[in-house]
Amino acid sequence: MIDIARNVQYFQQRLAGSDCRLVVVSKTYPIATVQQAYDAGARLFGENRAQELAEKAAALPADIEWHLLGQLQTNKVKLVAPWVHVVESVDSLRLLLALERHSAQHQRQIAGLLQFHIGQEDTKTGLSWSEAVGIIESPEFALLQHVHLTGVMGIASHTDDQTQIQHEFGQLHDHFLELKAQYFAEDDRFCELSMGMSQDWPLAVASGSTLIRVGSAIFGARSYK
Repeated sequence: MIDIARNVQYFQQRLAGSDCRLVVVSKTYPIATVQQAYDAGARLFGENRAQELAEKAAALPADIEWHLLGQLQTNKVKLVAPWVHVVESVDSLRLLLALERHSAQHQRQIAGLLQFHIGQEDTKTGLSWSEAVGIIESPEFALLQHVHLTGVMGIASHTDDQTQIQHEFGQLHDHFLELKAQYFAEDDRFCELSMGMSQDWPLAVASGSTLIRVGSAIFGARSYK
């Protein structure tokens, strides 16, 4: 039987003293299961789907910091705007503008991470360097008041080749440092480097990650329906 509390405490102990925080990926797990992780001390939770995030946020304690991890369509922004704290999958100016519009309606501030494509799989979504720069340098970006970028996110290739994973994490770290130096040097909020999941998080932490996204290593294997 999976001991959720023990697993949460394991990650908290491993990350203690570091600059890295744990995002518990609760997608597909029932609310009662997520509550167990909360009771064990977890406060950052991540969901892939807008509707699932909204449903869980409405039912679970109000001091949870909710992260949207999956690709977010602009027509779904209204579902998460009352709840989400960080959208880790920002991949277009259009999405930022939708987040701005809906967060303003709710008088909320929402953080965003630019998702870069660093893995080899074509199925992985994300921005190229030039696309990210295009967003930041656009006139519309300068007018955002309720949405602000706080860092970058990436998903490494699903491979056993640790050298390749390290290279991809290093690439994302370089993107973060370049963006920080060129555009956010005076903005202390731009500080997050979200990389690392259940299978590769130790490499991510060693590569400078500030947010690891862990689900199955805490809850056990998912049952997709």
